[in-house]
Amino acid sequence: MSILPNEIVLRPRFQLQLNQPKDLVLKSFEIKNTPPFIVKRMDDHVFIKFNRENVHFWSPQLHLEINDAEEGGCKVFGLFGPNPTLWTFFMFLHFGVATVFIGLGIWAYSSASLGRPIGLHIGLMAVMVILWFVLYAFGRAGRSKGKPQMHELHRFMNQRLGQ
Repeated sequence: MSILPNEIVLRPRFQLQLNQPKDLVLKSFEIKNTPPFIVKRMDDHVFIKFNRENVHFWSPQLHLEINDAEEGGCKVFGLFGPNPTLWTFFMFLHFGVATVFIGLGIWAYSSASLGRPIGLHIGLMAVMVILWFVLYAFGRAGRSKGKPQMHELHRFMNQRLGQ
């Protein structure tokens, strides 16, 4: 069974149970100069991303957390995701669109209660809905552009883990 399905979700997560000790697994990621990857380790966390020459706007990153398992060996928790700056920016845009949409809805309700016209409010709310769909389309396009690099990250991780 493949760890990653053919359809990559927005921020796919996975778990691996390994028979190797945690320290040995962490040391396998301490190798320098592994183009096109940059590997950083902080305590039990490993961050793998692409170097500057191979990065595009939608390049993914892989975050691994390696913990001791109760039954021996270790557990690897993995998370694929976009660049944290890009993710934060997209969440900020979604929050902004939602806030404007709710504000326009409150304004439209107040205007309707006072017997004033609400056509502009409803029109702007429709623009916000369209903007949500545009943001969704950009996210889907980015996901499909980052999919090959996500598989590269997964192959690199498996090579380091000896799988």
